[in-house]
Amino acid sequence: MTKSELLSKVAQTPDERQLLARICDQMGHAQRGAPGCTPFLSTARQEAARRLIAAAGYPRHLFSGGYPDAERKVCAFLPDWQEESDWESPFTALRCRWQSGEKLTHRDFLGSILGQGLDREKVGDLLVGDGVCDIFVFRELSPYLLQNLTGAGRARLRVEEIPLADITPPEKQVKLVRDTVSSLRLDAVLSTGFSIARGKAADLITGGRVELNHRPCVKADRTVNEGDVMTCRGLGKCVLKEISGLSKKGRTMIVMERYL
Repeated sequence: MTKSELLSKVAQTPDERQLLARICDQMGHAQRGAPGCTPFLSTARQEAARRLIAAAGYPRHLFSGGYPDAERKVCAFLPDWQEESDWESPFTALRCRWQSGEKLTHRDFLGSILGQGLDREKVGDLLVGDGVCDIFVFRELSPYLLQNLTGAGRARLRVEEIPLADITPPEKQVKLVRDTVSSLRLDAVLSTGFSIARGKAADLITGGRVELNHRPCVKADRTVNEGDVMTCRGLGKCVLKEISGLSKKGRTMIVMERYL
């Protein structure tokens, strides 16, 4: 199958075709004997990459984001001579510290990094804790950020490079939501998960801001199943953990986890 045929089979949108063409190029490097690696991919782009890899016959590859539960990951393609144990990560970690008491968020750090004119694809997860934030970046950006990433929000930063092995991800904070919905439509479940009006949830969906299981979904009436993951730009992520049956009033009882 040619590259064009492969892209026509897998790509679902023009933007996705452009992304998968770049991934095909990295796959081709490995086929010619040189390692290939993508930029950091969002969960949705990882799913697209996996569809491409399956259609291409599962060439040797691995996904890595620096720690086991990473959301943003690179996909590396390995030539025949290279073992996974010999693969060297193209990214490193920077640890930022600031004066205790200043409350900084993921948005503060991302805004500061992108404000340096850097491409989001070169930056992985941002692990924000109490007085510390670990940032995954491609190695070629490390010297620049060590010199220029001096502040986030209103805080002054002290930045140092650390080994990936020293990363300790902060414990994920989740809120358990128990409620009932009239149906398992995406707009109804999203409304419950994020505590917003159903009409607003529908607008977010049709406006292209929502992903269902890491793939864009613009259909408010799409049925959601147990275990499905919903993400919304600007609001975060929630998971439908349990469908508990019907209430006395005939509404569906659900249990959701919202990531804080």
